[in-house]
Amino acid sequence: MTDVKTVFAEVLQSIQPTQKELILIDSIVQKLIKSLEKRAKELNLNYTTIEPQGSTGIKQTQLRNDFDIDLFIGLDFDSWKQKFKGLSKNRFKNSTKKEFRRLCYEWIIKSLNLKEFESPSLLYAEHPYVSVNYIGSSHKYKVDIVLYFDLSLEFIRKNGPITAVDRTPHHSRFIKENLSKKQKNDVRLLKQFFKACHSYGDKSPVGRAGFIGYSAELLLYHFGDVYDVLQNFKNLPNNTLDYFEREKSKLMKISHFRDDWLLLIDPIDKNRNVASAISKRAFNYCNYKINQFLNNPNKDYFKIKDIPEFQPEISRDISSNLFIMEFTKIKPDIHYTVIRDKLYSLGDYIVSHGETAFDHSPRFGNIIYEVYFEPKSNEYNLALFCEHPILDKYYERRGPPLKMEKDVQKFQKKHKNTFTRDGFVWIKTKRTYQNFINFLYTDKIVRRIPESLELKNISGAIKAMTSSGRKAVFVLEHMVLPFRDI
Repeated sequence: MTDVKTVFAEVLQSIQPTQKELILIDSIVQKLIKSLEKRAKELNLNYTTIEPQGSTGIKQTQLRNDFDIDLFIGLDFDSWKQKFKGLSKNRFKNSTKKEFRRLCYEWIIKSLNLKEFESPSLLYAEHPYVSVNYIGSSHKYKVDIVLYFDLSLEFIRKNGPITAVDRTPHHSRFIKENLSKKQKNDVRLLKQFFKACHSYGDKSPVGRAGFIGYSAELLLYHFGDVYDVLQNFKNLPNNTLDYFEREKSKLMKISHFRDDWLLLIDPIDKNRNVASAISKRAFNYCNYKINQFLNNPNKDYFKIKDIPEFQPEISRDISSNLFIMEFTKIKPDIHYTVIRDKLYSLGDYIVSHGETAFDHSPRFGNIIYEVYFEPKSNEYNLALFCEHPILDKYYERRGPPLKMEKDVQKFQKKHKNTFTRDGFVWIKTKRTYQNFINFLYTDKIVRRIPESLELKNISGAIKAMTSSGRKAVFVLEHMVLPFRDI
């Protein structure tokens, strides 16, 4: 059996960024800064700093061929506070967003006038920012340029951030100052492993969201090296990783932590759980793969492979229980996370109304779903498992117990052909829905499809129309269903 350390060393050689990549990224950053500074001078705009953040920025924890650059522009909050003095918190937030959008158009986008910058656009998640592609000689680099309030660490710890991204520069500094070069390489190994498990980031095929770079970095900060992270991984839900050294019982008394199953507290903001968005499904699948790796160390566990497509001939035992809803994105300006979240809401609705009717009578049994999407091809999918997809035309609905005579009389008066059994009165009732596919086609389901999507297909998994649809079914069958009870 190959030694774990040998595997780590061999994998690291293939995932560390090359010196050529580092030099090229720095040259792009300097070119961007120069363009932004020039435009700011023309507009007489003040700012505190322009600096690359994230893994390719001052953290330096990126993987090879990671060409995403995050450039942050700091704004002085005190001057903004005076500008919007007297506004309520909500109106201040809306006014700030509006002003940030204006700056994105007038300053940032109009700075990107060199031929290397392709298709700059204003995007939204929680916060408006500009995304642009830098076209190099051999690669395309994705650049996000983000405005934020340059707040002191003391201010954030006392008051919290003003915008969703104000903590980010402090995150970068914390990692830069607290992780050694070896630990940063261990971060690379951990990120590569999560990516190989398809459980990384907000595009994670397994679960709504997987692990992120900052969560991997904090795991290294707490455990020291990647081997100890993997050894302790299975116990993470039972432990609390808190920079401020509070007991789990104390954290559980804080309302916004009460429902969190995994606690990894942000060293920058004691009121933020970095792990709050990490899906339990992503954790369960990673935990399974980690156990496999520790029992049989092999480089293959770090290889990022394409998700296979569902093959009905191999999955005969379950194929009749698997279904697919396939969609195409038709509104280009809607962020993929917005569509993702709406599909999860649709999935929740299908579960709640498909498992149980309004009168609490059972319907199609256990329903489990997963969302899978490929933003580049504008394809979005909802794969579903249904325990009982075909039902009898009638079902027996239980009424009141026989000892409640008045209620029994009312029940029998309202319904014909009642009968008694096991101390209750019963009625045979015709089902509203007998076929799961027909249920998925009902108006109350279809009208909840996000407006940004066009429905292409609802069918059994065996009739999936697209490659991404078949991949969605594979993820559900092999990466979600086997681990749902863990």
